[in-house]
Amino acid sequence: MSTEREAIAEAPASTSGLAGPRFRPGESAFRWMLFACLAIGIVFLGVLLTYVLVEAWPRLDSRLWTNFPSIRRPERAGAQSAISGTIWVIAFTGLFCLPVGIMAAIYLEEYADPDRWYNRLIELNIQNLAAVPSIIYGILGLGLLARQLGLGTTVLTASLTLSLLVLPVVIIASREAIRAVPQSIRQASLALGATQWQTIRRQVLPAAVPGIATGSILALSRAIGEAAPVILLGAVTYVAFNPEGLDSAYTVLPVQIYGWISQSREEFHHLAAAAIVILLVLLLLMNAAAIWLRNRYSKRW
Repeated sequence: MSTEREAIAEAPASTSGLAGPRFRPGESAFRWMLFACLAIGIVFLGVLLTYVLVEAWPRLDSRLWTNFPSIRRPERAGAQSAISGTIWVIAFTGLFCLPVGIMAAIYLEEYADPDRWYNRLIELNIQNLAAVPSIIYGILGLGLLARQLGLGTTVLTASLTLSLLVLPVVIIASREAIRAVPQSIRQASLALGATQWQTIRRQVLPAAVPGIATGSILALSRAIGEAAPVILLGAVTYVAFNPEGLDSAYTVLPVQIYGWISQSREEFHHLAAAAIVILLVLLLLMNAAAIWLRNRYSKRW
């Protein structure tokens, strides 16, 4: 026995499984490749933002959001109508798509029987619709909403079309957030005598709010930057008034930016860059709201 113990004690550390971490060239190379990809993305983003800010600097003043567009006098032109139209369209897009998307996600996760053929068909269509190009939704909105239903090229038509565009994203994100809630929370609530709807309303949804809010804001962030559908829906580049209702004509920032970029004079290029900065600020505000909601509800749970 003593001989065997001495042999084990004198054995190399590698044979006893106590060796330190080995140097793996492939793992180190992969890690550096990941850092390089991240650095390239950050550098390109920084270059683009710097270029936009430099181009926009001559027109980053109050004229941009207090004046209306002007073709003859670019030095006094602004984007008030485009900013107002963007807020109108995105506000009603969220009002239309968020309740429908969240309720659909609740049904598919909490009530739907996955063995039923029509539930499987709904899930398949939702996944496919999330990958449909935005121009297809613009054609749908123009042919069905604007012409067949007689809504015209108005704020309402644009809001409904963009709602259809981002609805699959809202449903998928909300489903993932609801699915991430532990089953033990549901079981404990039901064991205490709560109904299924009370469990969903008081336990599941509050716990899923951070994920639902993040996915919803990201979906609206996609809608706010879309230009192809709203071009088809009549968001003309020159609108010298703010929308006054759902039946009003409108323009949005992406279309206004496109109109200024297509001009030959350099003053319009500065205006387009300044409008890009305004659009980025709106996106950052929306993402900040999502982060605030996520952090607020995450602390409770």
